[in-house]
Amino acid sequence: MTLDPRPLGPALAAAEEAGWTTLRVDLAGVRSKTELMRRWGAALRVPSWFGGNWDALADALIDLSWLPRAPGRLVAVTSWRSYAQVRPGDWETLQEILEQAVEFWREGADGADGELTVLLAEAPGGPPEGTVHEPSGR
Repeated sequence: MTLDPRPLGPALAAAEEAGWTTLRVDLAGVRSKTELMRRWGAALRVPSWFGGNWDALADALIDLSWLPRAPGRLVAVTSWRSYAQVRPGDWETLQEILEQAVEFWREGADGADGELTVLLAEAPGGPPEGTVHEPSGR
């Protein structure tokens, strides 16, 4: 995933002003895949069918039918760097799932409407707090 720094506050404000649904996934203190899935499930407000595994997360990110209709959805992932260092294989899998979901919404596959943008915010100790990254070309 190619990343391009962006300020978090203005990105969230612009998305909300445009009528997008904004969601935050805080990964502070996450050290296991189980906890990662709990955080994503809570942030996405997934229905009870969410299985807490990679396939369920991928399915949830391309469905999102339980969220209000909106021209787009912005997911801000904060404090992700520590998890990426502790669980690099899982982090790589998560990035692939996020990229596939963004592409799905970009192409409007299966009649999907709106967009999905995922911003990765730096944790303390990285670039200045409040800096976010999103896939290039967005």
